[in-house]
Amino acid sequence: MTELKASQYNLSFNYEDKIIAYNSMSDQFLVLDPLLHDLFMAAIHEEDLPALKDIHEDLFLLLQKKGFIIPDTKNEYEEIKKISFNHDFNDENYELIINPTMNCNFKCWYCYETHIKDSRINDETKNKITKHIEQTIIRKQGVIKNFSLNWFGGEPLLYFNPIIKDILESIYPLMVSNNINFHSSFTTNGLLISQELLDVGKKYGIKQFQITLDGHRERHNKVRYISIQKGSYDKILENIKLCLKNSFVVTVRINISEETISDLVKIIDDFKDINNFEKQYLNFSFHEVWQEEKELTADISNIVDQFRAHGLVCAYKGEHIATITNSCYADKFNHATINYNGDVFKCTARDFKTSSKEGYLADTGEIIWNETFQKRVFDSRFSNPPCFSCKILPLCNGGCSQHRLENFGKDYCIHNYDENRKLEIIKQKFYTRLIHT
Repeated sequence: MTELKASQYNLSFNYEDKIIAYNSMSDQFLVLDPLLHDLFMAAIHEEDLPALKDIHEDLFLLLQKKGFIIPDTKNEYEEIKKISFNHDFNDENYELIINPTMNCNFKCWYCYETHIKDSRINDETKNKITKHIEQTIIRKQGVIKNFSLNWFGGEPLLYFNPIIKDILESIYPLMVSNNINFHSSFTTNGLLISQELLDVGKKYGIKQFQITLDGHRERHNKVRYISIQKGSYDKILENIKLCLKNSFVVTVRINISEETISDLVKIIDDFKDINNFEKQYLNFSFHEVWQEEKELTADISNIVDQFRAHGLVCAYKGEHIATITNSCYADKFNHATINYNGDVFKCTARDFKTSSKEGYLADTGEIIWNETFQKRVFDSRFSNPPCFSCKILPLCNGGCSQHRLENFGKDYCIHNYDENRKLEIIKQKFYTRLIHT
């Protein structure tokens, strides 16, 4: 028999009267009786995995099939690097994020973006963006199969007319004529969505909106208000439902802090009037605001369970984490974020200061990258020693390229070397999968 070994990426935890085994390389769970788990652990301890086949062949074969037992010659770390490279340098996909403006009609206290009142894409930059997209399609004709165009900011819908509409009108026919799967989406506060806007969206490949709620009505209206006298919760809720009626996917991002958490379950009642057709386009994504220092995981998990009990699709913690097969957009070679002034970035979770740009959009439409791009995409990849032995590397991926860039040349762990915190991510993945099976 071929020499065997246990995968480096095996983990386990207790669940009711069972042991849940998980392999982060194969992303597979097994629900085992404690005795069976003990047999597996004993075989590992005795360094005699083939003996497990003699004792319990079905268990042995299942562990092999799910990636818990592998050939001794298999180098999982090198395989992870190969998988990551193949996904992040896949020429079939191209993703562009555009900030039409850095202005916003709200001033949320936690927002990391610097709002610039009169900022907007001018005609010169609009033409450069259109050229860039057209030249990318022509240069990679027959190679690109998927093109994702996402609108960010600032509040992008402040300039749907004419900026966004003009760009979409120019490029959409090119996508169709080249048989490219085109997908456009918005990260928006949702206040300016209208039926007229959605009708345009249907013509030009807009498929999805991410819209944020800051807690339930009372709390939300203290953070996101049209005026001191008028909140935005009910209008945003109305617009979310309008999107669902028109078959647009809506991810409702719920920002959570200690102040918002107590009334979150009331949001469930606000969606009780949507029908099953509309519900299929709706999902919720739960996030602590980055300034929140109190540990809220247990409380949020309980709230997520209540949402799911009402048939609402939810993501939290483990479901958000980037993996080697689903890494952050900024990790991708074929990705760029173009700011309203033509500055080019990769990450959208940092300030868009000109001093931090990683390139710029030339008059020809070509992106001229600087040395930071080289460091992000190539030099920092798989360079962090603590990741070499980490059991969740296939999930964590060593953090995104922004983490790697900011910690370049030093040891770090985005989970603060906390094994319990890592295991909590796995548990959340399991609970989500359990609900959906």
